[in-house]
Amino acid sequence: MFSFLTPWVKRLIAANVIVFVISAYFRPDLNYFLAFLPDWGYIVGHPWTFVTYMFAHASWSHLIFNMISFGFFGPRVEAQMGGRHFITMYFIAGLGGALLSLALKSVAPYPIVGASGAIFGVELVYAMIWPHDRIYIWGALPVEARWLVIGQTAYSIFGGFGGLGSLGGGVAHFAHLGGYVGAFVYLRFIDYRSPLRAYQRKLDTATYGKRGWGLSGDGEEIARWEAIPRTGLHAMNVEELDRVIAKAKKLGARSLTPDERAFLHRMSLRGAEDANPPVQ
Repeated sequence: MFSFLTPWVKRLIAANVIVFVISAYFRPDLNYFLAFLPDWGYIVGHPWTFVTYMFAHASWSHLIFNMISFGFFGPRVEAQMGGRHFITMYFIAGLGGALLSLALKSVAPYPIVGASGAIFGVELVYAMIWPHDRIYIWGALPVEARWLVIGQTAYSIFGGFGGLGSLGGGVAHFAHLGGYVGAFVYLRFIDYRSPLRAYQRKLDTATYGKRGWGLSGDGEEIARWEAIPRTGLHAMNVEELDRVIAKAKKLGARSLTPDERAFLHRMSLRGAEDANPPVQ
């Protein structure tokens, strides 16, 4: 049962359920200690709430909706990023939700609970990797992942500033937007710091800065991509990897889109992580 869930997704879902059960049936006052209040006076005395608010939920429906969303988007994103990058991105997205809520506290000075800020970060990563994937809203309405994120961004902006009236009430809109921001910043950070990106910068300088535009430097770069280990990758990732490399061979590395380059970078990071596993 739940064999489709990846390790960190399982752990986070379990943690959220356990915290909710404790708060709902054993310690009704627990959420008061876990919730994030966007007020500096409160935060000074409760700094842990930057993290703990992500594990508190207001009701069973709140919890179930968040966990279903997480269970849908999370496993594929974790499989793509690797566990270490996935869990780091998750918490940075949640932290981004708290920070943006704090920055806009004059607009929405309300306590915040729920994992949705972090989960929105996961959704953004999903949409950046698979922008054309169709997501079926309520199991019936097909929407491409990229348009889902764009739509939710517009909804959160209007709702956060009161543009939706009662339809936007009771929702931590700025936490959702902050989750997007946090996840995006982390993706750009790991992309910039990756060995492959550093190599690409050097190669671009050598190839295009000195010899002009052309394909003379593509061979070594493509060879590095071809050396990415396939072991442990999902079949869809292997298929996508082969497709992108074939495109680079045919049209040149410069023909790759930013999304395709980001995919290759993530696959390279995952390969490096598998080659150098952490010491327990």
